[in-house]
Amino acid sequence: MNLLPEDIYKLLLSFALGAIIGTEREYRSKSAGLRTMILIAVGSTLFTILSIKISSDAGRIAANIVTGIGFIGAGIIFRENNRVVGITTAAIVWVTAAVGMGIGAGFYEVSLATFFVAGLSMVILAPIQQYIRRKSQIRNYRLMCVYQQRTLKTYEQLFKDFELKILWGEQSRTGNHITGTWTLQGSEKNHDALTEILLNDVEIKEFDF
Repeated sequence: MNLLPEDIYKLLLSFALGAIIGTEREYRSKSAGLRTMILIAVGSTLFTILSIKISSDAGRIAANIVTGIGFIGAGIIFRENNRVVGITTAAIVWVTAAVGMGIGAGFYEVSLATFFVAGLSMVILAPIQQYIRRKSQIRNYRLMCVYQQRTLKTYEQLFKDFELKILWGEQSRTGNHITGTWTLQGSEKNHDALTEILLNDVEIKEFDF
């Protein structure tokens, strides 16, 4: 079995598209960067080419490619500071593999269209995403004060004064101290203003945010 010149062109095209996607991820210092995206794109293309040449059931091999990419994506997603990160990069890995498979199967138009649509979603939609995050963020706060025969309701009122919605809250007493933990939603500006107030509150002994 020999690779035809068209097969070589497919691998080179996958290399180029994978490099472009990987450069964007590398620029943003993501876990799956330049080399990873190139290898995923080229590997998916080669697997697809070989599945067409050596198997009468190319769909079965293609399904195994998707399964393998799922394992890679699962390794990218992890929890950090009470939030899940890496989901976007995992999705990009999935799309990159799909583009590579499409090129390997000879579907150049739809593969290139998918590449451009994915690229637009990463570049053009990023400012929109940042705008939304400035207008609505969810942050976790934990503060500890000396227990003075009262709860931390005054801080909950402070949250409302800054137009921050309490999504979840819990208070607990340990010895002479009372600790409050809250999940608040609101604008970035209001979160920052609240943080400044709490950092300068002399009654607060510990503060995590």
